[in-house]
Amino acid sequence: MDAQGRGRADDVDPADQWVLNPDTGEYELRLGPSAPQPGVPSPRKPRSSEAAPPARSRTQAPGRSRPETPGRAVPPPRRRRGAPEEPLPGRRGRRPVKKAAKGRKVLLWTGGAMAFVLVAGAGAAYFYIEHLNDNIASVSDDGASTGGFSKDKAINILLIGTDKRTGKGNGSYGDAGSVGHADTTILLHVSKDRSNATALSIPRDLIVDVPDCPTTQEDGTQKIIPGTQQVRFNTSLGQDGRTPSCTMRTVTELTGVKPDNFMVADFNAVKTLTSAVGGVEVCVGKDLDDPDSHLKLSKGTHTIEGEQALAFVRTRHAVGFGGDLSRIGLQQQFLSALMRKLKSNDTLTSPSKMLDLAEAGTKALTVDSQLDSIGKLKDLGLELGKLNTKNLTFTTVPVIDNPTEKVKATVVLNESTAPQVFDMIKNDVSFTAVKERKKKEAAAVAARLKGTKAPASEVRVRILNGGAVAGSAQETLSWLQNEEGVTKSENAGNAPAPLAKTTLEYAPDQADQARRLADLMGLSGSAMKPGESVTNDQGLPAMTLTLGKDFEGAGVSLTAPTKAPEGVQKSTADKVECAK
Repeated sequence: MDAQGRGRADDVDPADQWVLNPDTGEYELRLGPSAPQPGVPSPRKPRSSEAAPPARSRTQAPGRSRPETPGRAVPPPRRRRGAPEEPLPGRRGRRPVKKAAKGRKVLLWTGGAMAFVLVAGAGAAYFYIEHLNDNIASVSDDGASTGGFSKDKAINILLIGTDKRTGKGNGSYGDAGSVGHADTTILLHVSKDRSNATALSIPRDLIVDVPDCPTTQEDGTQKIIPGTQQVRFNTSLGQDGRTPSCTMRTVTELTGVKPDNFMVADFNAVKTLTSAVGGVEVCVGKDLDDPDSHLKLSKGTHTIEGEQALAFVRTRHAVGFGGDLSRIGLQQQFLSALMRKLKSNDTLTSPSKMLDLAEAGTKALTVDSQLDSIGKLKDLGLELGKLNTKNLTFTTVPVIDNPTEKVKATVVLNESTAPQVFDMIKNDVSFTAVKERKKKEAAAVAARLKGTKAPASEVRVRILNGGAVAGSAQETLSWLQNEEGVTKSENAGNAPAPLAKTTLEYAPDQADQARRLADLMGLSGSAMKPGESVTNDQGLPAMTLTLGKDFEGAGVSLTAPTKAPEGVQKSTADKVECAK
């Protein structure tokens, strides 16, 4: 039976027909043999101002008939309710780049909040609902991504909230003519072992260089949109026809992290999703009254949804210093509260409630073409579902006021702390204290780095280039001999195979030499590999240093930071924060 043949018997809730399969760990739709089945499960009724759409003709299997339910015709393919007159930047009003198999669509949620919802409740198998088929749109990543997330690697998803004023009731907010800039941007990093995650907010007013952006046109041709220097980050989307792939390229240039996928949502995402879950509880530490965002809340705890929830995430003048950085903190608080709401009730264990969430969320969502398939979206949800939300840290790119401005309107990178934050994400270092991981790392460091160190003059090592820039082995040899006194070193050429990480292999009786070389080069305990020695050109036992792709130059430490720099703001999703 295909997806369109899945229905419900009289007085039977479709939710009750989802059964957990103990062999697979997933929910499956199981129907009784006598259950009459309409064309689609619970299709929405047409609005009063519209005529009911005609039923869609379908070929029946031999000997099988499907009873019709009076007044419930199968709706034809449709566009989203309240669809905008103009398409989202990059969507160009065309059909999705890569359409999923007809009759099926992954039940997925929404832009900036959407990935966090997946984190909170992924793994529940609510994936095949026919009438969501046209809800999720997709656009090309234009080669700006890694090609899509992988199960055996860390995951980096770029979440973009656009300020495009499409949808019912949104035209009165702010700049009604906005082309849809990157108003809210979060780089969500999920560790390789899925034990922790970091949600890095990027301020919209951060001054960046937007690179040249190859963009797919309606006819399939490529157009390169010229880059611009020293402009606001939010112009990486919408401005001059830039698509989400341009924002993705800008993030890569800014952080050094290449996202795997992107997701984009508009204002409706916040309104519809919060209503679907029955409101989200937030806390404010003072009375808030912002006429610009239309937010008015008294001090204390409130349950907000719909228009009020949108006002909450948009407000900035009523909190903190009244700027975008204050609003970012509010948005992070909101996303944490949304996750706690989903975790605290039975929403994620009820397929019927998940239908409401899916219907609300998917209408406001655009994904990249690498995610527009049932298998990929399901796999992403299952990967994110392995994460414990207490180990999800919200933080913001460290910035300072733009020193070139008399009237402070923009910000620039804090060069003393931002590089360390970016390196932590690139090197998959957690911002939270994950006990198991810290114990494992501490044991490796204690066993390999602690102990006596041989004098530099007694260190014998052969240097191989295993993926570093050409000439790195000779550069390292010169540095060790001329500046560090490691005179018994030699260049052994290229390694037989490339390595992602620099390694030092040594025999047990060379441990004191290994510790000295690790100290000189800034090697971590995990980079030290107890093994065997090799014979150098003088016929003496020597260690083997293989420079991997992570090697950045002679004298540059290869030890990734193990904690966030002092002063970097961060919070975790399991704790209640009050807006101030």
